[in-house]
Amino acid sequence: MPTGRSTTLQDAAEIRTYKGQDRALRADRLGTSGLLLSVLAASAPLMVVAGVMPTTFGIMGIVGQPLLFVVLGVVLALFSIGYAEMSRHVHNAGAFYAYIARGLGPTAGAGASFVALVAYSAMQVGVYGILGFEISGLFATYLEIELAWWIPALVAVAATGALGWLKIDLNAKVLGVLLLIECALVVAFDLAALGKPGAEGLSLHAFNPETLSGPGLGTALCFCIAAFVGFEQSPVYAEETSKPHIVVSRVMFLAVGFVALFFALSAWALTVATGPSEVVKASADAGPGLLFVLTENRLGATFTDVLHVLFVTGMFAAMLSFHNVVARYAFAMGREGLLPAAFGRTNAGTGAPGTGSLLQTGVATVVVIAFALTDDMPAGDPTAPVLHLFTWMGSVGALGVTLLMAAASFAVIAFFVRRGTAGAQVWRLVAAGVSGLALVGIAVYTVKDFAVLVGAEKGSALSWALPGIIATAALIGLVYGLLLRGRDPEAHARIGLGNEAFRLDQAAGSAAGSTAGSTAGSTAGSTAGSTAGSTAGSTAGSTRRD
Repeated sequence: MPTGRSTTLQDAAEIRTYKGQDRALRADRLGTSGLLLSVLAASAPLMVVAGVMPTTFGIMGIVGQPLLFVVLGVVLALFSIGYAEMSRHVHNAGAFYAYIARGLGPTAGAGASFVALVAYSAMQVGVYGILGFEISGLFATYLEIELAWWIPALVAVAATGALGWLKIDLNAKVLGVLLLIECALVVAFDLAALGKPGAEGLSLHAFNPETLSGPGLGTALCFCIAAFVGFEQSPVYAEETSKPHIVVSRVMFLAVGFVALFFALSAWALTVATGPSEVVKASADAGPGLLFVLTENRLGATFTDVLHVLFVTGMFAAMLSFHNVVARYAFAMGREGLLPAAFGRTNAGTGAPGTGSLLQTGVATVVVIAFALTDDMPAGDPTAPVLHLFTWMGSVGALGVTLLMAAASFAVIAFFVRRGTAGAQVWRLVAAGVSGLALVGIAVYTVKDFAVLVGAEKGSALSWALPGIIATAALIGLVYGLLLRGRDPEAHARIGLGNEAFRLDQAAGSAAGSTAGSTAGSTAGSTAGSTAGSTAGSTAGSTRRD
């Protein structure tokens, strides 16, 4: 039974939660800056500049990567228009699946919930591979110690899990410090590259539309859209912000704009440093080491050494950000009956979704151990940690998030049409439709080129087995949603309601207690049950119609 002050249904724009209410996340923990830093940490700027960009240049051969970030920034800004408006009406840690449930129905929401859980979990677990590989490289270079990649990876799993138990505002501070230092170093490189360009000078050739061509474009789209992942997570923290109807949408647009401009500038700086005609060859030869080679030539060995260390801390920040998101999705699903009820409870002391955090820690431990046991390569070989764990899991996660964004775009349209307010929101709905179609196209390209994406040979089972993970998650969720609709229609109707359903329970309990106190004997019990049922039922019906 919740303790503390009760909430009311009149103030729909504000979510009030208090200590002792273990089915609700703690409100007022995050402001604009804290939320912005939390979601931007997932984009891991240094990891993108050092890892994703050279891969896109060298393997996919896409010289126009800077322009690609601008184009994707426009697509995701269009997506954010409808997504942000939806965030003003729905405050739920289940974000994607809650929006899809409210627009396309509870069964679709159930399918989306499992896709979100698997996609974000895959992206989080994948980072452990490249982090473990990088740390083992640092030990070999600076300490002359041979260290298997999976040892630091498992240490990172434990550290991430421990922080996941703590208050989200403390997590935001950790993420914020790491992110700001990371961004400062990347900006330092950008300025150094532009100040000391390659043989072709400050060329803008990378922004020529003709550079966006070739067989690797579909794969490059997936890699680059994965770099944006994080901005869409801001609604996940809606219940923990002071003014979710304002802060969430503000952070979303700030994050999209920052990521698009920051990565477009950094990708352009790489082409300037090497020369647009040489960037593909230089990236293919140096791989992820390209950034460090260029910084050593311009900023010296000490700066490069610091960059190596911050490369690791940046990845850790990304892992922690994804860990927090997975824990909150698990919490939202547990609260609504899509996972066991234990997941829908928070820690009494910190207010964090502890069981969801434990779930992600356990999954990460099992996956890292599985890849470690199948790694028969010598220490220092990147095959298992980077080419398999990082690339495979990251690609699966990126595909899942892209599909969720596409589905959410169409859910936004359905939500406002069903409410009868489409006319007032027409320009937002057009933006949602355009972005939804663009995201579907990106997802199709991604599946088509998935073998290239994960470095598999033509005809390899990986080209369908890995995308099949997302398809399986969606199917499991849809089947469970259909079973729940037949077995427990009331629980099915509450999918996506989140904190609103929590407040319905409070209203029902409050009505029951009030009526029971004013009426004697059996009449009191009868009237209380009737009033509670009527209050909760009518309000739930109204909320679902919204």
